[in-house]
Amino acid sequence: MSFGKMLTLSTGAKIPQIGLGTWLSKPNEVERAVEHAIRVGYRHIDCAMIYGNQDEVGRALKKVIPSVVRREELFITSKLWNTSHRPELVEKELDETLKQLQLDYVDLYLIHWPVAIPPGLGALEPEDPKRPGWVVLDTETSLVDTWKAMIALLKTGKVKAIGVSNFSIEHIKGIVEETGVWPTVNQIEAHPLLLQDELVQFCKEHNIHITAYSPLGNNLSGHKRLTDYPEVQEIAKKLNATPAQVLIAWGVKRGYSVIPKSVTPERIESNFKQVELSDEDYEKLCNLGRKNRKRFNIKTTYPPYWDINIFGEEEEKGTTNQIKIK
Repeated sequence: MSFGKMLTLSTGAKIPQIGLGTWLSKPNEVERAVEHAIRVGYRHIDCAMIYGNQDEVGRALKKVIPSVVRREELFITSKLWNTSHRPELVEKELDETLKQLQLDYVDLYLIHWPVAIPPGLGALEPEDPKRPGWVVLDTETSLVDTWKAMIALLKTGKVKAIGVSNFSIEHIKGIVEETGVWPTVNQIEAHPLLLQDELVQFCKEHNIHITAYSPLGNNLSGHKRLTDYPEVQEIAKKLNATPAQVLIAWGVKRGYSVIPKSVTPERIESNFKQVELSDEDYEKLCNLGRKNRKRFNIKTTYPPYWDINIFGEEEEKGTTNQIKIK
């Protein structure tokens, strides 16, 4: 079983170290997945407006609260989508999320991306009529504008903590300089191919907890799956574990909370069964990223494309827009 470890956030709240991710889960699968996960012991569920499945998560929660678990035993995260970055829209979208999840509050609410998209165009990623395949961006609304509206949510009782996702050191510094309020969490892509030691160190110094999404990588770009790397498989064999368990253990050893996504009952259960990595095996996995760094989730590499430089990656070099921090 899971080691059941809880990590303490800067607010004093506890976050279960292993959670269930719901990104890229197909419709009708999520309700069953969330219900099963909670029945087998998961207490941390990660959601977002853009995933298009929060209503299913809500139906699953309805089935297990309070018969299986009390609401206060669960840690539920959701995320503000880019089309609601304008300050007057932030609480409205939160209200919609709560309605979908059938909850009075979320434990953590994150700005999903440091990128704004104009509202009212009839889609969460509206296509630019001048550039088919590319999304229209809002380059006027700043991260600081949105962060101030997020801070105001804390007084409503509808969120217990606020944070960010896919933010760099520069983005975090920018919002804090203007408001004095640090994010409680930065949720980022994190696995052995993407160490981001500098960002991890910065977050540690400022008591910002890191949640690792895509801890097993993803194959949006058709890249080799992390679970197929011989180094990962070798350690898995030695520990009598699955490659996924090894990759989750890597994130745990770095102090992250980790949210592997699955909709199959067996995998949901096996991902929750933890193994511990030796320092030597941990280093072996880190060396994969030192030799062959890879970020999977880059918005210029799969449709619909975003013409904006978020991470400073090689694949974003040709973009024409920069993030407006303040």
